Amino acid sequence: MRIHTDGACAGNPGPGGWGVVLRYGEYAKELYGGEARTTNNRMELMAAIMALEALKRPLRVVLHTDSTYVRNGITSWIHGWKRAGWLTRAKQPVKNADLWRRLDTAANRHEIEWQWVRGHSGDSGNERADALACRGRDEARKG
Repeated sequence: MRIHTDGACAGNPGPGGWGVVLRYGEYAKELYGGEARTTNNRMELMAAIMALEALKRPLRVVLHTDSTYVRNGITSWIHGWKRAGWLTRAKQPVKNADLWRRLDTAANRHEIEWQWVRGHSGDSGNERADALACRGRDEARKG
């Protein structure tokens, strides 16, 4: 399974959207959504969460994201946060802990290779996920 995810926000905070492209062999599915007032990081997290929660059974996944926040958070930072009771090194609550917990639960069902891709660089999966995220953002802005 190959997945591309992206988030978009108009203002930070502001109306935001998330987009997902799922590909498995010949199969392809697109998902998107948005929120009226959110942040870009929350939308990046939501894209990964919605992608993984959409999978009906455990799979080997290559998940492409242009968010170093998501990639570094799920592959590195989250282990320390969990040990510290969801506090940062500065003993402050982890931002977006609700979504990090949800992503952790969704990710634990699968064997995932987290790939960073440079945004807006011509990667077709990332470009499509971005277009879907913008669609979600625009629909959220309209209400």
